[in-house]
Amino acid sequence: MSGLVLKLAPKERVLINGAVIENGDRRSRLAIMTPNAHILRLRDAIHPEEVNTPVRRVCYIVQLVLSGDADPQEARMQLLRGIEQLSQALTDHDSRAQLTLATEAVLEAQYYQALKALRSLLPREARLLAAARA
Repeated sequence: MSGLVLKLAPKERVLINGAVIENGDRRSRLAIMTPNAHILRLRDAIHPEEVNTPVRRVCYIVQLVLSGDADPQEARMQLLRGIEQLSQALTDHDSRAQLTLATEAVLEAQYYQALKALRSLLPREARLLAAARA
């Protein structure tokens, strides 16, 4: 099977091509076979008022592409520039590996994979920001 496979928890919501779809009472799997469909798990969504850190800003741009609210071609350079800026601040091996995955995903137009790699940096960013405030 090819394409994106979504594993949904009971009552979990997902945005597919502008339509909000809610899962039923049981766990389920959806295979998205249409290439370039706009898909965003609503549990992964970052709201505009939450876009207050560098990693969240880049995640939000990816999210706009996934929801169909931003043109992938226009967002591509902005994403690559944002990832490059993050790589200047997040210099540890694990962060660099995730940023490399995100870059490769953007270059291959695999935006869900890019979001997944970038979201893994959110806890690290939170720790760094908390330490800087202390």
